[in-house]
Amino acid sequence: MDIQEKIKILTDAAKYDVSCSSSGSNRKNKNGLGDASFSGICHSWSEDGRCISLLKILLTNKCIYNCNYCINRRDNDVIRAEFTPREVADLTINFYKRNYIEGLFLSSGIFKSPDKTMESLIEVAELLRNKYNFNGYIHMKAIPGASHDLIHKLGNLVDRMSINIELPTERSLSLLAPQKSYGQIFKPMGNIKETLIENVEERKIFRKAPKFLPAGQTTQMIVGASREDDLTIINQAQSLYKNFNMKRVYYSRYIPVVKSSFTEGISETSMLREHRIYQADWLLRFYGFKADEILNKKNPYFDLRLDPKMNWAIENIEKFPLEINRASFEELMRVPGIGRTYALRIINARRFAALNYDDLKSLKISTKNCKNFITVRGVYRGINVSTKEALKDIMSAKDPYACEQLKMW
Repeated sequence: MDIQEKIKILTDAAKYDVSCSSSGSNRKNKNGLGDASFSGICHSWSEDGRCISLLKILLTNKCIYNCNYCINRRDNDVIRAEFTPREVADLTINFYKRNYIEGLFLSSGIFKSPDKTMESLIEVAELLRNKYNFNGYIHMKAIPGASHDLIHKLGNLVDRMSINIELPTERSLSLLAPQKSYGQIFKPMGNIKETLIENVEERKIFRKAPKFLPAGQTTQMIVGASREDDLTIINQAQSLYKNFNMKRVYYSRYIPVVKSSFTEGISETSMLREHRIYQADWLLRFYGFKADEILNKKNPYFDLRLDPKMNWAIENIEKFPLEINRASFEELMRVPGIGRTYALRIINARRFAALNYDDLKSLKISTKNCKNFITVRGVYRGINVSTKEALKDIMSAKDPYACEQLKMW
């Protein structure tokens, strides 16, 4: 099989893995090349807002595991291909020199054993770093079940590492991926967390000590493959952020690409549901919300018509309206339509004088979504409705993205 055919097969096989963000790394890029669009190249965003491109590819789609949701499962009848570590390294450098990419996202099926697969991934990283002196961004997948020493060795070579949790409960993982376990996944996650903490302390003493995973670790959950509700998914995400200091949890909507008795009757997950989970994830990470505030056992699924913050505010309408001149920063952050930027503008401006609606306009603060939840100098300009459901109907009609997606699904 020639290299072009391998590229076609192994870039296509990598498309279902979404956890390839590049934020957080400060490894120096000596040449500073840009990015372009190419088959097998994904675009990600750094923390400073730059859009950068990564070669997204599998080392191989051969796999000894038989996961019931994966297109590369052992029993699936697909064309198999495999790169050598040298081929991946050469591809990365050649694409980089041609200004196609600024980094590499490399995952792999598990061939022979987890340790053997990790050794091949490490060989790719060593070739890039030591032979080619490549200082670009590298994100690789750690293999559950691989030894701690191998994971630690890879962590010293790459910028970010992912260990996918795959499914939101241990029961669903054991059912759909019986060769994997939460123990295999959580143990290396914990080791990575501890090593990251140790590395920070070491670099305080020895400033030139090598960096370990400067962009941290991430993981991915599949949404909809095992019928868990949205509350279960965001509870698991909250636990991952708390226990393992995850940089990001990514969500991949379930697409039935293989036939299995365990997923029979489960349809493709809508893009809108995935979108609402990402919005809830943002609330967990940056807005101080807890999972059981966003959803509860009585209402374990998102109302797809509304973003989770709007839905929470309407469900807790008794907490509103808030007076804009007295509300704390934390309270302002919970008002629909007011994020960190608007909240800081309000806090800073009202130090000099009480604000009115004209002042909000001067500060370029839109009241389109927040007017139903605030007063300004005691003045309320929101909609007067008798029920929460009526307000939901009105606000959902103002979300064109949700309306369009609901038509599709």
